[in-house]
Amino acid sequence: MIRIKAGVPCGAGRPPLRRVLALGLPTVWGAVAITYKLACPLAQQNGLGARIGTSAVFFAVGTGLILHVRHVLLRELKELRQVAGAAQSVLLRPLPPRIDGLNIAAAQLSADRAAAIGGDLYEVIATEHGVRVVMGDVRGHGLAAIGTVAAVLGSFREAVHDEAELGSVLRRLERALARHLRDRARAEHPSAGPEPDHPVAEEFVTVLLLEIQSDGEVSVLNCGHPWPYLLGPARAELLTLAEPLPPLGPFPLPAELPALPCGRLLPGEALFLHTDGVEDARDGRGRFFSLPAALAEAVGAGPVSPQSVLRAVFAGLLRHAGGRPADDVALLVLRNDRRHVVHPPGGASGAPAWSGRAP
Repeated sequence: MIRIKAGVPCGAGRPPLRRVLALGLPTVWGAVAITYKLACPLAQQNGLGARIGTSAVFFAVGTGLILHVRHVLLRELKELRQVAGAAQSVLLRPLPPRIDGLNIAAAQLSADRAAAIGGDLYEVIATEHGVRVVMGDVRGHGLAAIGTVAAVLGSFREAVHDEAELGSVLRRLERALARHLRDRARAEHPSAGPEPDHPVAEEFVTVLLLEIQSDGEVSVLNCGHPWPYLLGPARAELLTLAEPLPPLGPFPLPAELPALPCGRLLPGEALFLHTDGVEDARDGRGRFFSLPAALAEAVGAGPVSPQSVLRAVFAGLLRHAGGRPADDVALLVLRNDRRHVVHPPGGASGAPAWSGRAP
């Protein structure tokens, strides 16, 4: 387990020997230069050969110091990246390949080269209310958006188990985001008072909430996020064309939040979720990436493979954007691997449940 101590400067936790070496080597190099200048007879002469020799000595000393500083900085950078990578992997943890009969594949790419994750978020959790999924996109990208991602994901991971209704989960996310923005506003502008009226007026998060019941029924709540695609053999189409709610942050949620029913996810079918960084990616001539065409090509006529779809779309996106998109990107594919319906004892009036896996 990695622990980060607050208030401890970088490098304060080094072993004593490393600290001695970090300070001792520059001291030795400096001592060599001073000793040569004061004690070496050649350094006291003014001839051309003496000057060349003195310049060579000081050039060697300066080169040694530069190489030493570079080595120390690279080592510190490596250690910081290891700590940051561990912390970020806990925040946006890797998803298991299967959850409650669903085959899952996910990938994300931060537009900020210094960050392993950015402003996109996703999570899939099996609950007593069904498998619940969140896909979101924080305004901005890179390290600046990670705090908001943490607030939304932390609230989702708790709320999906506590709340029976998907609308109540969304309200929990809204409250968590509002608290985070107020706390951030107080930290950035302490003179604004304990409760700023408009903590961060331009901050918002697009959120897509999915609930997949045991019988495959899909319910959705969408706050300004791109709709997912429904994938089947030789088929890739939007799950719905309904008008989404506004993103979380600028406007309050409406009083009633009924989840939108979107039919049943049949065995072998898949849902493709993404953030807007996918469709907003442009090539060198300013053309947008065609996600429907990429999905149609990735699906083909055979069974849908989440891993194959993910690899094909991701590879096509990177080729189109010339190696790295300008915005954060997150992709998530969920395929229903449940095979058939099993009715509980007592007749068909009970709720059906899926069991087994699709071949």
